[in-house]
Amino acid sequence: MHAKILTSLKSSSSSSSSNQTAHEKIWNLPNSLTFSRLLAAPAVGYFILTSQPLAACGLFVYAGLTDLVDGYLARRYQAQTVVGSVIDPMADKALVTIAAVSLAVQGGLPVGLVGLMLARDAGLALAAVYIRWISLPPPKTMRRYWDFSLPSAEVRPSDISKLNTLLQLVLVGTAMLMPLLPPALLRAAHLVAVFDAFQYLVAVTTVWSGASYVFSKDAFTILTRDEIDTRLAEKGKKGKGPGQGGPAAGLDPNEHKTR
Repeated sequence: MHAKILTSLKSSSSSSSSNQTAHEKIWNLPNSLTFSRLLAAPAVGYFILTSQPLAACGLFVYAGLTDLVDGYLARRYQAQTVVGSVIDPMADKALVTIAAVSLAVQGGLPVGLVGLMLARDAGLALAAVYIRWISLPPPKTMRRYWDFSLPSAEVRPSDISKLNTLLQLVLVGTAMLMPLLPPALLRAAHLVAVFDAFQYLVAVTTVWSGASYVFSKDAFTILTRDEIDTRLAEKGKKGKGPGQGGPAAGLDPNEHKTR
């Protein structure tokens, strides 16, 4: 991973002769839905901790639906953004993490399993912070660091990571649903035993997906100056009709200049 970062940085620096930094237009409907899912995460945790499983399940279902809809809309209307590729998995992880921790506090999930999930996510979060900083075009300031309209790196979740996220969502959703099911149904269908076995599956995919980010060459890409400009220009051409003027397609008309 370290060698890949150095190679990507050299490529990026060699193409950064331009004195302007491109900005993405990040406020579109898919990203708004993603941000709403991110905001829903703490509310789900609150409902779990206050023993309101019905409300927690309802909001959790809403978050799951937005996860499906925002991706479809982004592909259907060519509204994909680099910030969307980062915030989308972040919203999923926030939802799963907050819900899982709350369930562990309430005794709905084993503390050991939740600890494993947290350890993996903490490692990925630290890696994301590092990659964002080293890939940020100069000047490197905290204001620019948190300006997500400045694309610098793109995350590509592996297939096992996507599967792990799905399994964790199912795990958390099932754990929230269990208190709402009649005890007779739980016994008759052996749902408790099935749920216990499912927890081992989630533990295996959690470890596997974490390792995939370390050893995969395609887990992330540090974007070069040319890649950023080309991607935003193509996106802008798709969003503009013939004869429409304005700044370079997909770019913010008030571009920041680097010093």
